[in-house]
Amino acid sequence: MEPQKYFTLVFLLFLNLSEWVFSTTDHNNNYSRSDFPVDFVFGSGTSAYQVEGAANEDGRTPSIWDTFAHAGFAQGGNGDVACDTYHKYKEDVQLMVETGLDAYRFSISWSRLIPNGRGPVNPKGLQYYNNLINELISNGIQPHVTLHNYDLPQALEDDYEGWLSRHVIKDFTNYADVCFREFGDRVKYWTTVNEPNIFVMGSYDQGITPPQRCSPPFCIIPSSKGNSTFEPYLAAHHILLAHSSAVRLYRRKYREQQHGFVGISFYTFGIVPQTNTEKDKAACERIRTFYFGWFMEPLLHGDYPSLMKVNAGARIPAFTTRESEQVKGSYDFIGIIHYSKFNVSDNSDALNIKLRDFSADSGAKLLAVQDILGDGEYPMAPWALQEVLETFKTLYGNPPMFIHENGQRTASNASNASLHDVSRVEYLQAYIGSTLDSLRNGSNVKGYFVWSFMDAFELLDGYKSGFGLYSVDRNDPELRRYPKLSAKWYKQFLNGSRSSLVGAIELKDDSSLASLGYSFQ
Repeated sequence: MEPQKYFTLVFLLFLNLSEWVFSTTDHNNNYSRSDFPVDFVFGSGTSAYQVEGAANEDGRTPSIWDTFAHAGFAQGGNGDVACDTYHKYKEDVQLMVETGLDAYRFSISWSRLIPNGRGPVNPKGLQYYNNLINELISNGIQPHVTLHNYDLPQALEDDYEGWLSRHVIKDFTNYADVCFREFGDRVKYWTTVNEPNIFVMGSYDQGITPPQRCSPPFCIIPSSKGNSTFEPYLAAHHILLAHSSAVRLYRRKYREQQHGFVGISFYTFGIVPQTNTEKDKAACERIRTFYFGWFMEPLLHGDYPSLMKVNAGARIPAFTTRESEQVKGSYDFIGIIHYSKFNVSDNSDALNIKLRDFSADSGAKLLAVQDILGDGEYPMAPWALQEVLETFKTLYGNPPMFIHENGQRTASNASNASLHDVSRVEYLQAYIGSTLDSLRNGSNVKGYFVWSFMDAFELLDGYKSGFGLYSVDRNDPELRRYPKLSAKWYKQFLNGSRSSLVGAIELKDDSSLASLGYSFQ
């Protein structure tokens, strides 16, 4: 994009955001489903390692997330059993029906379907995903499938260091081919890789997520392997090539018959200057470029942002002409993963340091990161979701978008209080209202998925906190599910009720909750 055109778009973006400061402080809190387009999709989601369990059953082999969890980096928990959806999927689909979901977003475990990461397909894994998809379809629920969510087969990590090798491009494309061939007659929405912009940061720069690679002084969790100065860029490069290869395969081999769509999802956040200085405002633009433009610019234009190429130099790989053409336009939709905001301050002095990682290359600092990395509730900032959607509309061509994850984190415990999740109701009401405001402002949003359908094994804090509409009793051998207040609120909203917050909170005494197995008394 030409610099003059870019800065014009940025200026327009800031004008719009400044209007929101005043127009959305009293956010939309009295709306109904009928205010959304008739084809707008409402759902909820999970991912394979977080809920499936049966980690060592029926031919599944470990992923890098298994290895990470068993090394004790996820608050001491692991996904060996998780929510046991591998055995309880029929029961869970009935809860989805009861809740009124249009769609369910889940991921496929690569190492369950193809245990060695390449080679023979596991018949038991194939049968499980066919059974799950068929159960969803027969109950009128649309499956939205993600192919990779932090769970590369450990076999490929051991063989050639996973996403750091070009070998992964071919293996991922072959894995996608199996999924498209076996499930694509029923699955119309595919996401290749979940939040790669944050995956590569946590996994190859800071060492806080699997496969936990980093180098001093950039490690948050110490690691004996990795190089933070270039590995995030290299892994991101291979993810873009693998993603675009899978999209090219789908379009060439399957789209004409299956009529589906393939996209990719990104972690997003509201961006706020720490002070009103020009330096902090400029730092916000660098953060936007480094976290969003890093992937969106190649997808739109076939190359990385010029700012990143200048600041990272030879540490960021270059696309060949053929690769650039393959990556450019390789998406049918963009998934938006969003929870809150970050304040940003200038750190341009870091550009004078010779040894730099991704964060230093951005010349900016994200503040209060502990709000996201901790286990407390997220600060409420529904305007931040509108800012993100406006950014993608103004700077990145307003692509079709699904809000793939949005939800509130609360402490997990067995008490009644964890089911009376008023803060989650308040959060969902505000953010769905912001989604509606963005739609009315011209954003091309096609659906909204609450994260998550049930309390699951979380990447950083294990079972200490949860995002679920449904609680899972981990002291019960049957892992019984219980609806939270938020499940009832979402059900009533999906059934057409208006989103009045007072009415939602009064649901705590609704007798119909007892019929689902729990009373708040």
